[in-house]
Amino acid sequence: MTATSDASAVSDEDRTALTDTVTRFARTEIAPHVDAWDAAGEFPRSLYRRAADLGLLGLGYPEQYGGTPASYQLRLPLWRALSRHGASGGVLASLLSHNIGLPPVLAHGSDAVRAEVIPPVLAGEQIAALAITEPGGGSDVAQLKTTARREGDEYIVNGEKVFITSGMRADWITVAVRTGDAGSKGSAGISMLLIPGHSAGLSRSKLDKMGWLCSDTAHLRFDNVRVPARHLLGEEGAGFRIIMANFNGERFGLAASALGFAEACYDEALAWARQRKTFGAALVEHQVIRHKLVDMQMRIQSTAAWCESVAAQADAGRTGPDWVAQVCLLKNHATQTMQFCADQAVQILGGMGFMRGTVSERIYREVKVMMIGGGAEEIMKDLAAKQLGI
Repeated sequence: MTATSDASAVSDEDRTALTDTVTRFARTEIAPHVDAWDAAGEFPRSLYRRAADLGLLGLGYPEQYGGTPASYQLRLPLWRALSRHGASGGVLASLLSHNIGLPPVLAHGSDAVRAEVIPPVLAGEQIAALAITEPGGGSDVAQLKTTARREGDEYIVNGEKVFITSGMRADWITVAVRTGDAGSKGSAGISMLLIPGHSAGLSRSKLDKMGWLCSDTAHLRFDNVRVPARHLLGEEGAGFRIIMANFNGERFGLAASALGFAEACYDEALAWARQRKTFGAALVEHQVIRHKLVDMQMRIQSTAAWCESVAAQADAGRTGPDWVAQVCLLKNHATQTMQFCADQAVQILGGMGFMRGTVSERIYREVKVMMIGGGAEEIMKDLAAKQLGI
């Protein structure tokens, strides 16, 4: 979501057209196959090409690389509709992993690196991933230990990364490393390197998860991996700032996705309540069920309005500390909305809500990764407090 900043006005027609396109794609290309893909533990790589053919992968990227510049307000419907009508965080996370892997390349890579890497990813021919988290630390990025030692025209990389979305398939991996003085600590000395997925010395192992079953999530190990020095993104020691800026876009995308998943739970719960009869009446005719549905809508509508507000602020260029705080708070609010709606939907569906194959059951298992990924709730609160001067 941080690919470009196009603050041009967005028409209702543009948003409607994009939403319709994404909805058709999600309903025909994703939703009918999600259960089978979850059982298989992966989805076809060809899905990237089909999404690219519709321009979905390139939304928010410059035309010169095969993208389509777009404001936050126009990109918001992409995440929301994919989540609502595809209803699989596993597909969404991997299919759009380039939106966290490519922005540092676009913003800080050389012209040659950008030209080599970005076009094939946006065309669905290659896959990009981001690797920051390590076995010994998650949200505390400043404590990362993976090293990159400069040796002539190369960096020698050693270390590990874990919980990496698209880590098994990625052709390009944007990796946070520690460069310079081996004794450097904290945020000092952190840099960003773009590492080819075929690099000798890079090994990958797949991780099993509670949810996102069809999204490949990997543990990466770097054993004297040689990376061309030209793949350094920005300057040595500038990596921490790059990571923090990248997180803002990721968190907004997570919030928009959580909104869509909450809507998917509401849609299924409402449909079930209208058709399921108990004690001679449809569930929806019972006040207690109607109140559950209204409570879901209350949270969905507040989240939607907040998403629109944060997107409009970004498009207007107001991305200072207050906006960063808003993104953190929105991410928490949206994922809590998703959690509430998933829980209420499963309750309304009753026994069926506990069965594999229902949308709400799958989303119920995916809630926690949304509340942790991109920065756990507790980290979001601390960061928001700092930005607000609390």
